[in-house]
Amino acid sequence: MKNLTFITAKSRKSWDEFVGKRAEANFLQSWDFYEFHAARGKKVVRRLVFDDKRRVVAAYAGVVETAKRGRYMAVAGGPILDYKDPDLLRAVVNDLRYEGEKLGCIFVRIRPQEPETDDALQKMADMGLRKAPYYLSAEYVGILDLHKNEEEILAGASQGLRRKVRKAQKNGIEITKTTDPKIIDEFYKIQLETAKRQKFVAFSKEYLKKQFEAFSKNGEVVMYIAKKDDEVLAENFIVFYGPEASYHYGVSSELGTKYSAAPLLHLSAMEDARKRGIYRYNFWGIVGLEEKEHRFYGVSEFKRSFGVTELKYLPAHDLVLKKVPYLKDFAIEKIRRKVRHV
Repeated sequence: MKNLTFITAKSRKSWDEFVGKRAEANFLQSWDFYEFHAARGKKVVRRLVFDDKRRVVAAYAGVVETAKRGRYMAVAGGPILDYKDPDLLRAVVNDLRYEGEKLGCIFVRIRPQEPETDDALQKMADMGLRKAPYYLSAEYVGILDLHKNEEEILAGASQGLRRKVRKAQKNGIEITKTTDPKIIDEFYKIQLETAKRQKFVAFSKEYLKKQFEAFSKNGEVVMYIAKKDDEVLAENFIVFYGPEASYHYGVSSELGTKYSAAPLLHLSAMEDARKRGIYRYNFWGIVGLEEKEHRFYGVSEFKRSFGVTELKYLPAHDLVLKKVPYLKDFAIEKIRRKVRHV
């Protein structure tokens, strides 16, 4: 593709007119996700690519992360472009190199919204990208088609899930929702309890609050809350962007697990997503059926119980800019992934 023009995006409108309408897009490349990163004091890059007819043909947003061993730029869920066009892809990779070098990065890490296939992996290699030692965002996810109504979804769900839904309804679980960032105080408390029970590292309250604030300014986030007798049982942090509703975070008390509150939260979010014209619900990360010892196996089985379609995205790939420091970083990240079992 000839006569491409790359510009730094300055307006949400021009960004959303392209990214927000792409079938593969979700919040990972949304304008507000990078407003959140900017609020954390991070350097943010947003690039739009125009063809010779002034049509936007590609876009990517990245955030510069600084570690003790050096800086790198992370482009989660992107770049957004037609990966069948090798000339366009090469031009975007060259721009990633240009922006990364300008910012003093050791490497640029991308995780495209493309399914993992042999052909797609070969394209990454042809562009000089190598498979990253560590993930950037979930690579193996569960997707639900929201063209189906609730009755059809439950018909395709597992018998166990249908039983949980009936149990929650019988127990009089109340579902409420809010877009007020103050809800994060409560969410954070339950997250600490959930993290202790499921053995994961909790996000800080500030991190969660800044995210919720960034998405709430434009109506892109809702917190769904399950209660019984005024006691909070579970909460789901759902982000709506483009064609997708994303189950970003979820927490549950022990009592919430006992009363099977979580399925009702998801069904409520799906109903709202349909009203917004959204046709895809992303449960996010799952692990393989064979990974029975993985700490997220139980959560993955819960997500599968909805009858999801399993999708493997292209894994994260790195564009190496400084070879020697990158090799040091590569070794450290490989060890970290092994230790953390992710």
